[in-house]
Amino acid sequence: MLISIVSHREPEPLDTAAFERLAHFALTMEAVPDESELSIALVDEDEMARLNEQYRGIADPTDVLSFGCDDPCPTPGGEPLTLGDVVIAPAVAERQAAELGHSVEHELDVLLVHGILHLLGYDHEAETDAGAMAARETAILDAYAGG
Repeated sequence: MLISIVSHREPEPLDTAAFERLAHFALTMEAVPDESELSIALVDEDEMARLNEQYRGIADPTDVLSFGCDDPCPTPGGEPLTLGDVVIAPAVAERQAAELGHSVEHELDVLLVHGILHLLGYDHEAETDAGAMAARETAILDAYAGG
């Protein structure tokens, strides 16, 4: 699997290697083919607010956005299947972690797995879908922590 992480925040204080390991683990648990590609972007609040307004019509920053490819993105022969992009705003995650009473690292891990699951077709619009998505997030994070 090809996982690329780009930070639009300088300097980037996060352990991007740990983020990459979790992304690979989550994709493996979801049986995503090895010939797949995922992009993760870490952005500041201004960029996240701009993206959130552009794509969701909401003028405030959010924690995570996922931009998936349609059925999947076509690639020339032999190139990886492109899953899409997960965009995370660490500053928003920091506030949420404080509100929820857990570490920033845990909140970032939750957001990463959440964004990946969206790319793989999970949703939380309906209550039953939200429960299934939350259960899958927990299963992945628990298995990762136990491994």
